[in-house]
Amino acid sequence: MLQKVLSASCRSRQRSTLSVFKTLPGQRITRLELGGAVNTPQEKIFVAAGSEVRGFTKRGKQFLSFETNLTENIKAMHISGADLFLCASYIYNHYCDCKDQHYYLSGDKINDVLCLPVEKLSCIIPVLACQDRVLRVLQGSDLLYEMEVSGPPSALALNSGNGGDSGEEVLYGTSDGKIGLIQVLHASPVEKWKIGNEKKRGGILCMDNFDILGDGVKQLLVGRDDGMLEVYNFDSANDPVLRYDHALSESVTSIQGGCVGKDGYDEILASTYSGWVTGLTTEPIHRECGSGEDLKVSQEMQNKISSLRSELEHLQIKVLQEREKYQESSQSSTAISAVPIFNVNDKFTLSKDDASYSLILEVQTAIDNVLVQSDVPIDLLDVDKNSAVVSFSDCDSEPNSNYLLATYRCQANTTRLELKIRSIEGQYGTLQAYVTPRIQPKTCQVRQYQIKPLSLHQRTHCIDPDRPVNTLTLKGQFSFAEIHSWVVFCLPEVPEKTPVGESVTFYFKNTFLDTQLECTYRKGEGFFKSDNISTISILKDVLSKEATKRKINLNISYDINEVSVNHTLKLIHPKLEYQLMLAKKVQLIDALKELQVHEGNIDFLIPEYRCILEEADHLLEEYKKQPAHLERLYGMITDLFIDKFKFKGTNVKTKVPLLLEILDSYDQNALLAFFDASA
Repeated sequence: MLQKVLSASCRSRQRSTLSVFKTLPGQRITRLELGGAVNTPQEKIFVAAGSEVRGFTKRGKQFLSFETNLTENIKAMHISGADLFLCASYIYNHYCDCKDQHYYLSGDKINDVLCLPVEKLSCIIPVLACQDRVLRVLQGSDLLYEMEVSGPPSALALNSGNGGDSGEEVLYGTSDGKIGLIQVLHASPVEKWKIGNEKKRGGILCMDNFDILGDGVKQLLVGRDDGMLEVYNFDSANDPVLRYDHALSESVTSIQGGCVGKDGYDEILASTYSGWVTGLTTEPIHRECGSGEDLKVSQEMQNKISSLRSELEHLQIKVLQEREKYQESSQSSTAISAVPIFNVNDKFTLSKDDASYSLILEVQTAIDNVLVQSDVPIDLLDVDKNSAVVSFSDCDSEPNSNYLLATYRCQANTTRLELKIRSIEGQYGTLQAYVTPRIQPKTCQVRQYQIKPLSLHQRTHCIDPDRPVNTLTLKGQFSFAEIHSWVVFCLPEVPEKTPVGESVTFYFKNTFLDTQLECTYRKGEGFFKSDNISTISILKDVLSKEATKRKINLNISYDINEVSVNHTLKLIHPKLEYQLMLAKKVQLIDALKELQVHEGNIDFLIPEYRCILEEADHLLEEYKKQPAHLERLYGMITDLFIDKFKFKGTNVKTKVPLLLEILDSYDQNALLAFFDASA
């Protein structure tokens, strides 16, 4: 076990681990939980593999093998006394003494589950963390209520390990890095606090509560998918404050506090994606290295060092022998070279903060290179944590629809790579990542990610009803499942499973422009409302094409609200004005710096120019992070202009050069007047 140190006065040192028991190889274990009788030490180990749950004592004796009636693999599990709570992708099951008790079908994928402490409450209340940014609170097989949170919840934990004083407090962490605490009440939940993700760190994978500081109050321990390990303390107002953080090179899959290595010294244990177990300890090291005479190593330590050196030399010899053996066999006439198998942990998610997609690739061995190819126009954005060297290849986009070909060459021992891309709505296709690890013989895995027509839209559960909207109506001989599959094709974050019931309504917000979309559909009918004409235009084109592929005749009608055009332009205005001002300031930086070199004193400059010089580094960094941002806004306004008149049956593409001239000398009133005068 590799051990690292919390306190600045401490230093790390290795300790040997002792295996207590091992289970036989079998299906991949997807979840591990501790359990036992209520109000007793939770010492029994429960693991979920496939659709089976097995139980072991702390000595390794198996006492339970329970084959559930789930047709999918178990994704989430919680143990409370004799009660077992299991979740597959969409299905929740509650068992008591291995007998089926309750069942619930969720509207979206279930990421985690827990139950409020039975010993504090008079009834069993499970909580589901679902991908559609909702926590669902159940009672039996019924939905008690649901609560929208700030991101897709990926992990749940009881506050202080027991739900707090009331037993009703639940911690949640989201896949976009936010943390919150809610109090689950019978009438409605109350959000007590929420931590944002201003530092743009990874998503939350695990949480625990433990008094690592020894002050009598349990701290919140958090593990993220970018390798960050965090410790939050609580101030006098009971609000969380970040006390410690530590960066690991791999995603933190599990975290726990306890006394492990040495009596009297608490530690934080974390496991990572490739299988490392890392510990942070509070143990101080009293002896410090001084002169040679002062440094004394005990006989026990000398024996350990000697043993480790001997073991290391033995392993090095064994590696050399196996390498030579492989080389000899590969050169023989009867050589058989097997393709090595490796797993890729990947995540492709839309970030609301900067309207970009984050692609995370993680391998259990070092990555050699990653080739990224796209058949639609996309921008690759800089990622500060990315140390890979990127090179671009020329692409012939016309005949082959190949718009991007980039290679990321990773440094030695890199197991995790994060990329950021920004797409253009209306242009859809496939992004492919070819992942090649540093293993022999050379092999590669391909991962594909769909860039959807309305790729910058994100699910929400409430919209502004007072905005001017445009309506698209579809009618035809299509089933509920067929129109749902079209919506899945067009929009992200829509569950692939057809919703239960006769109809469904989804709400979306554009993360770039803050426009909104309402989708309501059923068998034979679909209604789409948006305050952005371009959104309606994209939906009309794509849905028509999808229906044509299936030879389904559609009756398409639309109702265009002229007021919505000015409304959308006003939403774009602050972003466009800011980007134009940023570009103007960046253009002045070189001239102002040259003037500063020649004159020495810049006091004669007006305050605006002095401010540009003082903030030059920040402005250049921000401008660098926003490639093609201004062109993207120009493109959206141009599309809005063309789409407005397309619904009237007028082609105004010849007026686009005049529109671009107005944008270059941008004035909001002049732009609004141009849109109105072109009618």
